[in-house]
Amino acid sequence: MDEKPPGAQDQSAATGGPLACYRHPGRETGIRCTRCDRPICTECMVSASVGFQCPNCVRQGSGTGHGPAANQPRTLAGGTVAADPRLVTKVLLALNVALFIAVHVKASLLDDLTLLGRATFYYGGPPEGVAEGQWYRLVTSMFLHQEVWHIAFNMLGLWWLGGPLEAALGRARYLTLYLISGLAGSALTYWLAAPNQPSLGASGAIFGLLGATAVLMRRLNYDMRPVFVLLALNLLFTFTWGGIAWQAHVGGLIAGTVVAIAMVHAPRGRRALVQYGTCALVLVAVVLIVLARTAALT
Repeated sequence: MDEKPPGAQDQSAATGGPLACYRHPGRETGIRCTRCDRPICTECMVSASVGFQCPNCVRQGSGTGHGPAANQPRTLAGGTVAADPRLVTKVLLALNVALFIAVHVKASLLDDLTLLGRATFYYGGPPEGVAEGQWYRLVTSMFLHQEVWHIAFNMLGLWWLGGPLEAALGRARYLTLYLISGLAGSALTYWLAAPNQPSLGASGAIFGLLGATAVLMRRLNYDMRPVFVLLALNLLFTFTWGGIAWQAHVGGLIAGTVVAIAMVHAPRGRRALVQYGTCALVLVAVVLIVLARTAALT
């Protein structure tokens, strides 16, 4: 990827237009590197003791006598800057598509992996579902889709929202956000939906990414109106279209927002404690919901 030399003037600034990242000219931004003063986007932002630095300045060292290895590039949330900032997003997308194909090749997989509280699939058959000890359904249902339009909408959302979040949070934190959001959506569906109502889809995780995107944009002082419009439209569809598990959307949105707040606002000195402590608390809440619902159904 081509980079401007440190002394080069930003064309956008010279023309009076909006700032664009010097490493990704097509991306507008309002953030500058605190060392070289060049504009940088969320993918290029490396958290520093004061403000953010660009990867090029971080590689050159801090100027305090330490070599570049002493200042490994870090994302906004403290994760490691990766060569491919969309790798986890690509893997998640591939997993969803692979299971979509699998359930169309072997239809019985849908009954085996879908989220179900407690029910029988045929008269006189054994009860099945999460309440019967099939807890894996809380996870497998996060990656299942049956209709083409369903997976199309979810995968578009995953690609558009997931890439920037993965770049800003780092791979481990981004994957944690995705999985916890999906689990929270499954748990709330299990708790509030009819026990014999099957549910499937990555919508809970996608709504978690949507909530996290709002938190990240607020953290970077970006214009919040586009994300608010997107959120309002999604909530409108959630509560007006038939056949949608609104519980998964709400659960994922709440969990994703809470986790993202911890990820991007954690104080530098206690970053890991705040981030993963918050994730642990959300997971505890998920487990308690599942245990309480299971006790009620059995």
